[in-house]
Amino acid sequence: MKSTKYLIFSLLVITSMLITACGAPSAQDPFIQTAVALTVAAKNAEPNTSTPAPELPVVTQTPVQFSPTLTPPASAATATSPGNVNSNVCAKASLVSETILDGMIFKPNAQFTKTWEIKNTSTCTWDTSYKIVHWDGDSLGGATYYNLPQVVPPGGTVPISLLFTAPLNDGEYKSKWALQTPDQTNFGVGDYSVPFYAKIVVSSADKPGYAVTSVTYEMVREPATGCPANITYTAYATVTTNGPLTFSYYWAQSDGHNIKGEVIKMDAAGSITLSNPWKLSLATNAVTRWMALATGISDGENYQYKEWSHVEFTKLCGG
Repeated sequence: MKSTKYLIFSLLVITSMLITACGAPSAQDPFIQTAVALTVAAKNAEPNTSTPAPELPVVTQTPVQFSPTLTPPASAATATSPGNVNSNVCAKASLVSETILDGMIFKPNAQFTKTWEIKNTSTCTWDTSYKIVHWDGDSLGGATYYNLPQVVPPGGTVPISLLFTAPLNDGEYKSKWALQTPDQTNFGVGDYSVPFYAKIVVSSADKPGYAVTSVTYEMVREPATGCPANITYTAYATVTTNGPLTFSYYWAQSDGHNIKGEVIKMDAAGSITLSNPWKLSLATNAVTRWMALATGISDGENYQYKEWSHVEFTKLCGG
C-alpha cells in the first residue's frame, strides 16, 4: 500500500518538472492524463477502512393492554341496602303500653317524657335506620323525626321515649307519631295502623280542673266454662285521672241495684282498677245484663256523678 502511494507521488513530481522545464504542455498531455487516470484508479482500488454508521432498527409499537382488575360499582338499581325492604311485610306493629295517660294536665312550658312500648309484629328485623316520625297534630316541641333507638327482632318490643314541652297557651293538644321504614313508608300500630299519640291539657290555673278522663272495662266469668250451681260475673273498671284528684263512685246494675263504693284519693295523674261481682244461679234466665261505673267529684258540698258506658254480659251454661 505504501509503495503504491510512493510511486504515484514520484510520477506526479517528475511530470511537474518536465512540464516546467520544457514549457510545452501539449506534448505531454497523454502522459499526464495517463498519470491522473492511474491515480484515480489507485484511489478507487483502496479498501474503505472507515467504520460504517450502524443501521437504526425499525421500531414497531405494540398497543398496551390492561387487565380488568377492578369490579364495576353496582348500579343504583341493583345495589342492596337496608332500605330495600318489603314495606307491606315489615310495617306491622302493636302498642303494648304507654305512660302519660290521655288528658293529663300540665302547666304551660312544662317538660315531660312520654314512653310507648311498641311491639314488632312483622317478620322483619327493625334496625336503627327505621325512624319515629311526627305524623300529625302539635309536635309539642319534638323533632321532625328520631332514629329507632335499638334493633328490634320480630316479636320483640322497644320503648320509644320522647321529650315534650307543653305549649304556652291553655288548651287541649294531641301529638300523633308513627314509625317509618328505611324506604320512607309510614305505619302505625294495630290492625288499622293508627298513630300512637300524646294527648294533654295545658292549664295555667292555680287549681286546674282535674277530672276522671276515662273508664274502661273487662268482664270475667268464674268458672270460665261449665254449668255450676252459681256463676259469678265480675266487671273490672280501670279509672284514669288527669291529675291529683279525690272522687267517689258507685256501680249501677241492670236489675236496678246500685252498689256504692268508697272515696278514692289519687295523689297524681294515673289509673286505678275497681271491681264489682254479680253472682247468678243456674236457674237465672239467660238474658243480657249490664253493669256501669259512675264517678263523682265534689263541688265543695256535693258530689256530681257521671255514669260511664255499660259493660254487658249474658249468662250461658256453656261459658
